[in-house]
Amino acid sequence: MLHIVLVEPEIPSNTGNISRTCSVTGAVLHLVRPLGFSTDDRQLKRAGLDYWNMLDIRYHDSIVELWDKHPDGRFFYIETTGQKWYSQVSYQPNDFLVFGKETKGLAPEVLARTPENIVRIPIREGARSLNLSNAVAIVAFEAYRQLGFPGMV
Repeated sequence: MLHIVLVEPEIPSNTGNISRTCSVTGAVLHLVRPLGFSTDDRQLKRAGLDYWNMLDIRYHDSIVELWDKHPDGRFFYIETTGQKWYSQVSYQPNDFLVFGKETKGLAPEVLARTPENIVRIPIREGARSLNLSNAVAIVAFEAYRQLGFPGMV
């Protein structure tokens, strides 16, 4: 099982798509407040509606609260400033994959926690970034591939 962490997500349809990815893979979805939408949002539910009952979703008031709840957790921060690719990590069960808000990414103080764990998805020079839900799927499925797709058929 992996942990997908969204720090202050802003777009409900992205979070809905990510909730669907978490549902079908068995990943736990952690949402760090403040959220840019209500979790009752129609778009959020519509994007992952038929899988909502399979979702393990947990809420946190801050990233520090999440770190405190999981002091032994391995946290990887997916950010365009990473010096190594997401595919160069040897993932382990229960790793935390942390993604920032759509407009700003992760705050410098979050990235400063373990700078050696900042990884990136390679993209063309001059491109800004990928869509958040696509980025989550790319990294999560690489991690699950390395782990042998546990519990999946």
